[in-house]
Amino acid sequence: MGTMSGSVVVGVDGSASSLDAVAYAAREAAYRKATLRVVHALARPSAHLPLGATLPEATRMRLRTVAGRLVEDAVRAARALVPDVDVFGVVLPGGPVPVLRAESRTADLVVVGSRGLGGLGVPLLGSTATGLAAHGRCPVLVVRERADPAGPIVLGVDGSPAGAAAVRFALDEAALHGADVVAVHAWTTWNAPMPPPQDPALPYANRPGALAAAEERLLAEALAGTCEQYPDVKVEHKAVHGPTRQALIEASRSARLTVVGSRGHGGFTGLLLGSVSHTVLHHAHSPVAVVRG
Repeated sequence: MGTMSGSVVVGVDGSASSLDAVAYAAREAAYRKATLRVVHALARPSAHLPLGATLPEATRMRLRTVAGRLVEDAVRAARALVPDVDVFGVVLPGGPVPVLRAESRTADLVVVGSRGLGGLGVPLLGSTATGLAAHGRCPVLVVRERADPAGPIVLGVDGSPAGAAAVRFALDEAALHGADVVAVHAWTTWNAPMPPPQDPALPYANRPGALAAAEERLLAEALAGTCEQYPDVKVEHKAVHGPTRQALIEASRSARLTVVGSRGHGGFTGLLLGSVSHTVLHHAHSPVAVVRG
């Protein structure tokens, strides 16, 4: 399970956050024995033009030149960091989210920074990271704070289909990096189903601790089978009584990476990014990978 290949894509815009993403993506490509594709989305800055106006040709040329240099610098930095990785750069027309979403259709992983720049240096406040996490077709890794290289991979587990894909992604990453996994399942009395009563004559009677034991079983069952395929990966089970968001954000303090599914149980099925994933994406203390089911 420790050998991979394929393609890692990283989005760049010249911001400090995107340069951190390039370094992370380069190292990830080296671990995966994958190619690295550095992508810059060159969007038309229509917000700064009168309705119906077009950019002068000289301005368009200048923007293309700046974008090309930006990509060249990122490619050069990546090659210096991982000289054995094949690194390619490209400038594509369009907004960051649609461009990177299209890239995600053929990539194995897309990496972006948590903060970027708009068309003319306007802060995006994480809109690219959030939008791509919701719409990407492959796992999306958002580089937030610097990872603790000695820390574990924190995995959010809820038993949902998206959660199952997140389990496999986390274990793949752990096998590649020689890391441990801390599998976190958080529950409250409001969102946990009651286990069957021990005495059918007393339908609401359960022994003390029955609910906690049921949630621990759910965690074990969600990991069973998949974990057996990764015998060299140490997995710690951590069933926590409390809000899921809080448990994952707290666990991320010492993590090298936090992994969540794009959607979990509950909520609205039309939403592409669940509330827990959205909160963790914005508040975790480590890089965050969002995995679609």
